[in-house]
Amino acid sequence: MKTVPQISTYEAAALVKDGDTLMVGGFGMTGNPVHLLHALAETNIKDITYIANNVGEVGLGGGRMLRRGQIKKAIGSFFTSNPEAVTAAQSGAIGFELIPQGSLAEAIRAGGAGIGGFYTQSAAGTVIAKSADTKIINGKLHVFVPALRANVAFVRAWQADTAGNLIYRLTEQNFNKAIATAADIVIVEVEELVPVGTLDPNQIHTPGIYVDYLVQAKLTLDDLGSSASVRGGARRVSESRMNMARRALAELKRGDVVNLGVGIPTLVADLITPEHGIILHTENGMLGIGPAPTDGGALDYPVNAGKIPVTALPGASYFDSADSFAMIRGGHIDVAIMGGLQVDAARSLANWAAPGKPLLGVGGAMDLASGAKRLIITMTHTDDEGAPKLVPQCTLPLTALGTVEMIITELAVFKFVGDQLHLLELMPGATLDEVRAKTAVVFVEALTA
Repeated sequence: MKTVPQISTYEAAALVKDGDTLMVGGFGMTGNPVHLLHALAETNIKDITYIANNVGEVGLGGGRMLRRGQIKKAIGSFFTSNPEAVTAAQSGAIGFELIPQGSLAEAIRAGGAGIGGFYTQSAAGTVIAKSADTKIINGKLHVFVPALRANVAFVRAWQADTAGNLIYRLTEQNFNKAIATAADIVIVEVEELVPVGTLDPNQIHTPGIYVDYLVQAKLTLDDLGSSASVRGGARRVSESRMNMARRALAELKRGDVVNLGVGIPTLVADLITPEHGIILHTENGMLGIGPAPTDGGALDYPVNAGKIPVTALPGASYFDSADSFAMIRGGHIDVAIMGGLQVDAARSLANWAAPGKPLLGVGGAMDLASGAKRLIITMTHTDDEGAPKLVPQCTLPLTALGTVEMIITELAVFKFVGDQLHLLELMPGATLDEVRAKTAVVFVEALTA
């Protein structure tokens, strides 16, 4: 059995060259190889193409490299969590390429498997895919996504043996597992390093064949940024928002596998009890999400897609982001409940790019909107200026074409029956005249008594 060299963070940083493409694991700061990135930030390295879900947080991980001007281009799915990344992209200080989160994970997996790329429905018909090669497959529009590889990969693992076999902890698999296969040099930052033969071969997530160097480094709360404590995930809650969450819950049935988007949909999780028998899925790699803990953070618990620590119910499971999005694209998610900025008469959704804001954070929305069996949108009936969000045709950048089934607002519940929008219910305190006045799309009044 080979022995993988153990080196320091500074020796690892010296393996990265000017102009390299660097692939970095992590989801937010969870599973992020923060010590390797901070060592690299202390060098004079420059012109890096940085591939990751996000560019760390302000001053943390890749955020520290960004601050030092070492990143030439960022390729990922969600940059808006770091205001300095937004400023750098808007000013032209860095180039950027936005890829839906599921497509990013699969492109990395393809790069590690020697596959040139793949076709997917995610992002079809949207501004992100405007220059992509397209093809109709089984009657549906697909876009081509090329594979991604890097010169160097930084990965974070919980345990490694001296042969380079890796085990990840909780939701720390995220992008790490695929990234460990997709670079010429793979450097792993690991919490615990044990002798070969210590780890159970049945538990290995990444075989040592992929790993070139090991760096032992312990995580602290300071390394986890916003995920260090569950108290950082406090949500704005009003009665109208809770009414929408309750009504969305009423659409779910026992045994449903459900993905909840950020914002109003996350409130549904607070209403679910074990008696409901609903299985919650999060795209960063978990099935069986329980309620938020009363205290603690990502050192103690898994995190959800909002980077908020959560508990795990009996029977829960963890996996990486590529497998998670395979569940989504493969039609294994029964219901996705997502927020919305606009829904139009053609059942299309716009929910990732607000007016006047940079197009820098799509996350997993496009994959979920096109992959879930049912798509329910919870949103306010009008925007901040009072303009209707139910419109004849979306004017904001699209998330997905023709996939919305139901819309729940603080005023009403709508459902598409075929291609026709039906008004099913009024929400507490709402009147039919108000709904008519604030809805810009034609609908059938099918109110139940």
